[in-house]
Amino acid sequence: MALFHVGFISYTLMREVDMNVIVPTCTIPESMGMNGEAPTHKHKAPFPVLYLLHGFGNNYSVWGRYTNVERYAEERQIVVVMISGENKSYRNQEASGNLIGGGDRHFDFLAKEVPEFIQANFPVSDRPEDTYIAGLSMGSMGSLLHSLTNPENFCAVGSFSGPLIRMDLDRSKEYTIEELKENISPEVVELIKKGKAEGKKFPKYYISTGLKDGPDRAKAFAEYLSENGIEVTTNFEKNYGHEWRCWEENIEEFLDWLPRTDAYAGSMRQI
Repeated sequence: MALFHVGFISYTLMREVDMNVIVPTCTIPESMGMNGEAPTHKHKAPFPVLYLLHGFGNNYSVWGRYTNVERYAEERQIVVVMISGENKSYRNQEASGNLIGGGDRHFDFLAKEVPEFIQANFPVSDRPEDTYIAGLSMGSMGSLLHSLTNPENFCAVGSFSGPLIRMDLDRSKEYTIEELKENISPEVVELIKKGKAEGKKFPKYYISTGLKDGPDRAKAFAEYLSENGIEVTTNFEKNYGHEWRCWEENIEEFLDWLPRTDAYAGSMRQI
């Protein structure tokens, strides 16, 4: 397996940035010929790619430190790209007077520059059918924002423990599913309306949260997507709160769920 720690100059953020990139490579069993083939570093086809977003307070390294995502990706032969969102919610920021060129454009960075850099430097597919985005908490909202703004760029989306309802909603009060559906983030509502009006095809969604982490909000959100003609798979059965034990299971299950059509689909390598 290969884990690349990349530092490069971002022309969008105008500074050096870090990312981790997991790339499937020759395994020990394969190096010993245990798969019946001669070892090689050549790839039979470009790999599918997952852009995996972290939550508030974290950075590009945290998914690799708190989960087994590197092994999961190696087994399933998929590239995983992990950037730092810097608590900016993967959005463009308002311009500040002390920044040349205005505020940090984190939306533009993830939407355009990161895929461009990855496709230029790693053996990944540029097909939307082979492109996925997912995240936890703040990263969940980032994955929703990017996939609903540019649905044509993604095949499937993962939302793990996301704040899917309006943030100003009184969390001490109990709401029905119908009441929660009336309080979906207005931004999300507008993006779905816009996409439908333009006749865009939305990717498939995987929505999951723990039983101790407000599952009714996630259920309401999933129902809202389904009612708008968007295909949704849900998992609200885990007895967890807002924690890494939940997301460790989420990421493996999400990788197994992905509707893949690439040259490596259905494979499970021995590591």
